[in-house]
Order: sequence, then structure tokens, then C-alpha cells
Amino acid sequence: YRQPVKMSITALGEEHLLHIAKGTVGRDFAIKSDFTPYEMTASKEVKSQVVFAGYGITAPEYNYDDYAGFDVAGKIVFVLRHEPREEDTTSVFNGRKATKYSDVIEKVRIAKEHGAAALLVATDPLNHSSLNPRGFPWPSLSKTIPKDALPLTLSVDEPSKIPVVQVGEEVISLLFGSVDSLKILQEGIDRAMAPRSFSLTDVSADVKTSTLITSLVSTNVMGVLEGSDSTWKNEYIVVGAHYDHVGMRKNHEPGEDYIFNGADDNASGTACVLGVAAAFGKLKNHPKRSILFVTFAGEEKGLFGSSTYVDHPPVPLAQTVAMLNMDMVGRNSIDSLILIGTVQSPDIATIVRMENESVGFVLQNNQDKYLGGSDHASFMKKGIPFMFFHSGMHPQYHQVGDEASLIDGDKDAKVGRLVFRTALHIANDTKRYTLTSTAVPAY
Repeated sequence: YRQPVKMSITALGEEHLLHIAKGTVGRDFAIKSDFTPYEMTASKEVKSQVVFAGYGITAPEYNYDDYAGFDVAGKIVFVLRHEPREEDTTSVFNGRKATKYSDVIEKVRIAKEHGAAALLVATDPLNHSSLNPRGFPWPSLSKTIPKDALPLTLSVDEPSKIPVVQVGEEVISLLFGSVDSLKILQEGIDRAMAPRSFSLTDVSADVKTSTLITSLVSTNVMGVLEGSDSTWKNEYIVVGAHYDHVGMRKNHEPGEDYIFNGADDNASGTACVLGVAAAFGKLKNHPKRSILFVTFAGEEKGLFGSSTYVDHPPVPLAQTVAMLNMDMVGRNSIDSLILIGTVQSPDIATIVRMENESVGFVLQNNQDKYLGGSDHASFMKKGIPFMFFHSGMHPQYHQVGDEASLIDGDKDAKVGRLVFRTALHIANDTKRYTLTSTAVPAY
């Protein structure tokens, strides 16, 4: 089966406007020097009141909400980049490690959920000296950026988008009186770890951005092994890996290697999925639960394939009991393997360790720095227990030297045996498993 993964290449259009009126004073701002659209912006014009919503975060797991009791429906919302106490190791937002709430795209999602009509984003001045409105580095606004260096994103219905721009010091000074005034507001939020959202008195804005969209389609490729039990076959285990890599080097010398083969990242994982599927296909008796074997598109671009899968699941997520992900499993010592997710999915980790007794890896557990870096993260966000199998980094990561000759085929097969045994155990089980957290750190 093939599941379409719809993508868009976005170019900047020609018509852009930022006009702010404060009392009787109005001012037009210049694109690039005063404001720059982000890649997720809309082709749309919005005229409305301007409000301040702190960091633009609604994070119930951290007991923090800039929008609590604050109505922003139909309004132009000004928010700060990053998150409270960014440089504080004691911050509830995972100390100095950035969470997903520091990402502008997450702030946009939250603003839209609260009904915002447009978003003005500024770099927070407390921890950052440069307040330049960088937005996205559009080729049409630069003489040095290649004309085809345009953002590739998952397709979003254009009517659902809102204008999103980053603004600089001139805009900040008009809205708040000075950069220092905004810094004082930020200090108050960080100190109390409580929002200070408010409507700016007698301030309105006219924001217009325009884009040109080119549509593309890739596919997730899937196969299903139907379970043997009339009841339990309606529950599924996903065994997956991404099959894309990062393409070719555009600027290269004659005779120079310019193809990023991606043998370990992630032909090794893709081969494992095929091997595990082949092993299940040879069983005389299918396990109780069904198994979906999925190779995902667009992982390197931002988990495009797995995000599409969980947002448009071919089988209900409520009936998906576990996800086993293989990404870079063919290098380094044949005796070692890294498990990522052992803290978040302790029940699955117990099963892996049990099955590993017959396989023989020395297992290294839960390297959180990779927790958000592969397709399992899309499933984790949706509350599905998972395990990420990984053989570790090497100098050829995302280099043209990631060649098939460096792959340890015996190790790849050994990983496949462990994943097969784990999937078979889960597929013959009738339990549901624990997921301790759906919070995925920024990667």
C-alpha cells in the first residue's frame, strides 16, 4: 500500500505589508529590515488589534499557559521566541534544553488553536543581543542565497494558514516604547514563571504576506500481516524505518563524490524492515495481533512521512499498541546496540531486554539527545509506546562517505532478529503498554 505524503515548495510572493497604528501615530515598516515572513506564513491580509501573549506557549505538562483566560480570537498576537528561563538549569521547561515549545512552528500551531488571526514573533531580548528579523532566508530577499533554496514543508490547507512574520527592534520600540521595556516584561514572566499577557492599548496593525506554492507528492510504503485472532487482529504493531536521505551535493568538483548514499542512514533500517517482514511472512501461524510494516518518506526533512501517518492513520491510532523504529542500525560494534525510549516506554523496554537474551547485544539505554530525532517521535507525540533501535553515530553521518561497503551486514541482520522477536512477542500478547511522557524535546 502507498500513502501519499503531500508537500509544498514555498516561494515568497511580491505583496507584503506591515503597518502599525498606535493612537494617532501610524507607521509602515519595510520588509527584510523591519520584518520578514516565516516559511509557514499565509497569502493573506489581516487588520486587527495587537495583543501581547508572552512566549505564545500553552504547555499543560509544564503547568504554563500564556493564553490562560486571555481571548486572542481574531487578533494579531505578538510573542517572544524561545521559552521561559531559557538559560536556567532549574527551568521546568527541561532546564537549558529547548523543548518543542521553543519552535516557532509550535507557537504558530498554538496561536491558531486559540484563534489568532496573525502572529508577530520577536527574538526575546533577555538572552539574545541580536534582534534582527530573520524569519526565513528567502532567496528573493538576498543576493547570495541560491534561487532554489526554498522551504519544503508538509502541505497545509492554505486557508488555514495565518500571516507569520518576525519583527525587529523598530517594531518592538513602537509597540512597547523600547526594547528595554520588553526586556522588563520578559524578566517578570521568567521570574514568576507565570504569564503576563495583555492587550496593547489603542494599538492595531495591518499585516499582509504573500506566497507562491508548488505542490509535490511522495509516499509512505506499507505492508500488513493480518493477525490470526478474530479479536486481537484489530490491534496493530508498527515496524518502521525511513527510506529517504539528503540527496546530492549541488556544488562539486569534476570527479568528486557528490551523492549522499545513506547506506546506514537509513538503508540499514529499511533493509531491517524488509527482513523482519520476510521473516514474519515465513511463519506457518500468524501472531494474534496484526503488524504494519512501514517505510516512511521525508524523515530528513522533518519527519514528514511519519507525521502524515499519525495525522491520517490507515488504522486507528487507538488500536496501535506499539511502534518499533530502526534508524542507523548497521555500524559500530556488532555486540552493542542503543535503545532510545526505555524511560518513556518501560514495558516495551522490558520485552526487548527479555528477547535480547537470545540475541546477545550489550544494550545501552535511553540516549535522550536522539529522542526527537526520528520517526518514533511522531508516534510518541500521539501517545503510542515505542522503541527506537540505533547503532550509534559515526564520521560518515550525513556525508557522502556513508557507503554500503561500511555496513556490517551481520549486525544489521542481528538487529532484525531482535526486532522480529520483540514484534512477535508484542503481537502474541494481549496487554497494553505504558508511555510515561509524550513530551518530545527539540532536535
